[in-house]
Amino acid sequence: MLKSVNQWCYPDHTPLEKVFQISADAGYEAVELNLYEQGGTGLTLDSTPEEVAAIGELAKRYGLQLRSLSTGLLWKSPLSSADAEVRAQGRSIVSKQLQIAEQLGMDTVLVVPGAVSAETPYDACYERSQGELRLLAEEAERRGVRIGVENVWNKFLLSPLEMARYVDEIGSSHIGVYFDVGNILLMGFPEQWIRILGDRIFKVHVKDFRPGVGTGQGFVPLLSGNVNWKAVREALDEIGYRDTLTAEVGFYESDPWQLAYDTAQHMEVILGRRDDR
Repeated sequence: MLKSVNQWCYPDHTPLEKVFQISADAGYEAVELNLYEQGGTGLTLDSTPEEVAAIGELAKRYGLQLRSLSTGLLWKSPLSSADAEVRAQGRSIVSKQLQIAEQLGMDTVLVVPGAVSAETPYDACYERSQGELRLLAEEAERRGVRIGVENVWNKFLLSPLEMARYVDEIGSSHIGVYFDVGNILLMGFPEQWIRILGDRIFKVHVKDFRPGVGTGQGFVPLLSGNVNWKAVREALDEIGYRDTLTAEVGFYESDPWQLAYDTAQHMEVILGRRDDR
């Protein structure tokens, strides 16, 4: 498996060259970039093909792979919205992700499918988001890029059996799961989810969490929470997962760059490369 780090692990507006330089120096093999609104740092909704190409060349200069693309923009334009125009905006965001991913040779984009709320009932979230993903699957197949549906705190897809059924019902080999290890701890055991989801898992995010806290404040540096990392690694080995493990953790306020170095060492333990110590 490859050590990877998400752009969110660095302070907002950190220049991409700084992100790449520190990531390479810390020993990562890949960086996961994010798609931002116009004016963001790096890849944005208005990035031109020339700008995208330049970012790809910059990553190569530092010996880093770009294998996936995430975004937080779908929280504002959910594929589960009752408003068809909002859903269309969400589709256009994913379409931009797919376009960029194809150009840069990334094989997967991360998609948050929607969120259950007082205004969006569970069954409506299920049906609407599935409908939008079926439309997007056509473009994903054409571009040779996969869409990984992430498990997040959106009150949706609350069991591995349901998540497996959800992606299977869409009926495309280009729609699967972007599995987040830490996000699962409030509702289950990541190693169980991994075995049940199996080869539906396209990519993996790693973060750690203390369920006793019960809020977002419970997310902590890797190895500091309650994830059973040995069990997670064994489950990933069992399903034959060999792709990126991408860290998605918050940076240290006192020294934001140190987080990348510490996390890279924590991932050596998670990958079982320091079991003899």
